[in-house]
Amino acid sequence: MLPIRYEEPVFRPPSEADSLILQATLGCSYNECAFCGMYRRKPFRVRPIDALREEIRRARERLGPVRKVFLADGDALVAKASFLHRILDALRESFPGLRRVSIYASPQSIRVRTVEEMAALREAGLTLYYLGIESGHDEVLQRLRKGVDAEEMIACGRKVIQAGVRLSTMILLGAGGRALSLEHARESARVVSAIGPRFVSTLVLTPVPETPLWEQDREGRFDHLEPAELAAELREFVAGLELDGAIFRSNHASNYLALAGTLPKDKRRLLDALDAVLADPAHAPFRPEWSRGL
Repeated sequence: MLPIRYEEPVFRPPSEADSLILQATLGCSYNECAFCGMYRRKPFRVRPIDALREEIRRARERLGPVRKVFLADGDALVAKASFLHRILDALRESFPGLRRVSIYASPQSIRVRTVEEMAALREAGLTLYYLGIESGHDEVLQRLRKGVDAEEMIACGRKVIQAGVRLSTMILLGAGGRALSLEHARESARVVSAIGPRFVSTLVLTPVPETPLWEQDREGRFDHLEPAELAAELREFVAGLELDGAIFRSNHASNYLALAGTLPKDKRRLLDALDAVLADPAHAPFRPEWSRGL
């Protein structure tokens, strides 16, 4: 018997593959993003603390030492700070060698947290947030129904940095369609640079069932950019990034190109690799369509 019985579906960032996933909340309190189908059928609720403590106890007995924990579901950061502190206390007590606790953070959940609350939670062990910026272009953000504009997104990201929390940010390639592709890339680079996160990654926007984007795609109102077009957009994005010591990745399964580096040290190498792809897209190392994931 598994120590934790999950209410599916369960999602986590790729870098949390080796983490214990603990469902502090279920669903997503916002759940309005046009492209996201992760929690469409799961009403948002905060789980009872006693149930979580029992799961942590069983995990300790059956899994032994745990080094990383990811607090699911969609935006558990929106829960009361006192509730999150009780979870962190239980995790520290059960896993003395715990190195990191991480969480998805929406702009809406960051808004309800003060800098002081986030700093205190960081001291208690919650040290990494995953924030889907998606785009820095206001029109694209509106299409995606993110609920914030670019300047509000910058304010949210800076708030996290001010609290001393490490921030991992995501941008959706292809979110601007063909008409706004380069503007989307440039504005996204501007927003990410203004925030200054520790990690930056890209995903390719892909319609999934039961979302407004899926319906747009069925009606022929969504541009499926070709791999070379996405490479050009990615090049524009990387070229515009002004970061100090940030880790960049485009290795999510949705990407056609898997690139990695540290910025600014590897910026020239990344741009050269993209220039080579754009100079000869017919022989570029694009992932075949069958091997890509969402």
